[in-house]
Amino acid sequence: MKNIISKKVKEMAPSGIRVFFDIVLEMDDVISLGVGEPDFDTPWKVRESAIYSLEQGYTTYTSNKGLYKLRLYVSRHLKDKFGLDYDPDEEILITVGTSEGLDLSFRAILEPQDEVIIPQPSYVSYGPVVDLAGGVPVYIDTGKSRFKLKPSDLDKACTKKTKAILLNYPSNPTGMSYTKKELKELSRVILKHNLLVISVEIYGELTYDYKHTPLATLGKNMKERVIYLNGLSKAYAMTGWRVAFACGSREIISAMTKIHQYTMLCAPTNSQVAACEALHSCADSVVEMRKEYLRRRDFVVGRLKDIGLDCVKPEGAFYVFPSVKKTGLCAMEFANRLLKKKKVAVVPGTAFGEQYQNNIRISYSYSLDHLKEALDRMESFLKSL
Repeated sequence: MKNIISKKVKEMAPSGIRVFFDIVLEMDDVISLGVGEPDFDTPWKVRESAIYSLEQGYTTYTSNKGLYKLRLYVSRHLKDKFGLDYDPDEEILITVGTSEGLDLSFRAILEPQDEVIIPQPSYVSYGPVVDLAGGVPVYIDTGKSRFKLKPSDLDKACTKKTKAILLNYPSNPTGMSYTKKELKELSRVILKHNLLVISVEIYGELTYDYKHTPLATLGKNMKERVIYLNGLSKAYAMTGWRVAFACGSREIISAMTKIHQYTMLCAPTNSQVAACEALHSCADSVVEMRKEYLRRRDFVVGRLKDIGLDCVKPEGAFYVFPSVKKTGLCAMEFANRLLKKKKVAVVPGTAFGEQYQNNIRISYSYSLDHLKEALDRMESFLKSL
């Protein structure tokens, strides 16, 4: 048989993170700073609620939109925390992770060749998901502006074909975020060009130096054009539960739900029950985890500077994106040699944009002991160059 695989999929590059970590999996005794996954256990109350849900017989489908109780908890959570008002009946969809929400968003809004602006460095899936939905990703390099999108650069990038912009803040891979003032400046350009916004705020609870501001809170004109994506994976240490939520206008959420009902049906029932418990009773756990991530951030940033690697101090999430330019090695060579010589795994910056030849991504979602040993080995590696 000829042409079994679509041309678009054939031409799509594999994830730069996964390609590198396929090598890591073949090695023993590697200390990894690569995977963006909390090292905390999901809070016991959440796990217990899921166990009890099985005992109660919660083993069937839920509504395509998700458990009403969970949508209600999401609505109340956003209202209480941010003053953000979404109708649980029509404006909230429970998704299988934020990744599904992202996919649904683009498939719901894009016509062939619509352009979507993506600030880089960006998470590995963003461009491919736009491409798979028939859109055209348009990248803006933020490397010269401390990894933050400048309103002037956004303005210049917009064309008649521009349909939307994807914002992820705090950012994976840089940890950079936006203050309310910075968001207001971006919002003026967004409104000027009548853009839709897919706002991925999965790390919003892990903001350290100022209060996180959802873009959708900046007035009615902004809220009606924002698809707000969030979930419980990062802040509640629930990565494997695969439960998240998308919020937006009735029109957009209805379109996303239509696709969701044909492709995914519903998020896992027990995960939805667990998510109810997380939103209901685990705010203190989130605070404690955030405090620990802040402690780790300060340690890692300080240690990187001590060993001679420049980095922009992250404002949220649990990533830092230091430059290795001073070593004379490109990111891929640095990562490969560090792995082979010292058995420490980091992600080459080129996974997040081919121009980031001088950067690596380090995740500090690991224990301080783990981080200390890894950075000691990295220091030893740098001294050997």
